[in-house]
Amino acid sequence: MLNIILLAASVPIIAGGYFWRRKAVRKLALMEAPGKKDKRPKLFATATTVIGVYIFITRLITIIFNPDRSHGLEFSLWPERVEVFGISLSVTIIYTWFAMALLIIAALLVRLTVVKRFQEYPKGAQNVIEMIVEAVGKYTDAQAHGTGEFLCSYILTIGALMLMSAALELFRLRPPTADITMTFSLAFMTFVLINVYGIKKKGAAGRVKSLASPTPVVFIFRVISEFAIPVSMACRLFGNMLGGMIVIDLLYMALGSNAVGIPSVAGLYFNVFHPLMQTFIFITLTLTFINEAIE
Repeated sequence: MLNIILLAASVPIIAGGYFWRRKAVRKLALMEAPGKKDKRPKLFATATTVIGVYIFITRLITIIFNPDRSHGLEFSLWPERVEVFGISLSVTIIYTWFAMALLIIAALLVRLTVVKRFQEYPKGAQNVIEMIVEAVGKYTDAQAHGTGEFLCSYILTIGALMLMSAALELFRLRPPTADITMTFSLAFMTFVLINVYGIKKKGAAGRVKSLASPTPVVFIFRVISEFAIPVSMACRLFGNMLGGMIVIDLLYMALGSNAVGIPSVAGLYFNVFHPLMQTFIFITLTLTFINEAIE
């Protein structure tokens, strides 16, 4: 009964806000230089209309679908497992394959449409692609000078994979980067590259000697810190991505049938800006540790 009353009350609120706003707009049009105080009625009228629309939509959804708000938040530290052709697989693997497939398809489309007819003076999509590649190349070279083109390609690849994985959360799927096994795999690759580039630059003996610098006393501590790098990077990325996913789920649980628009606005941060920031930090740490190994 309360939902029906609120639904009915929202209609005059919307109508009143709409006509109030029209009146405020006409009044402002007659003023030569309206101040902030003169613009307040328009702002309040707009807010009233938006609130009325929000109440109408949420109450209508509640009346039609009658969502069950009795369930709580169910969360598992480890992702679910599913049977695929008799093989038990983590959903992280499936979602990672899906993200990789999307990236491969996008790369093929770019190769068959844009790259096939590259022009000397780029424009449109070609210009965007070249800007991205050039930006990643410059940043990689600035953070880890002299590492070559392979590292730039690797950084661009894992950056694209991490962002595509985070984008899956927009469809209420658990992102692969919210699994400690996935983040540890990425961090372990960083650990491998640190030592590969360090040995390539200084040789095996030189790499060991650098760990014993400036005195052999610190060798054991430097070795421990080297092994701590992938652990700390994996836990940091995992914790941040998992935390963002939990916050969105908490919003849906707390708002219930009122979860219209608000989780989407929050998702702009947790599913767009936040993954971009975490990807940038992971890449920067990777390049920083590699640069320390080759110095």
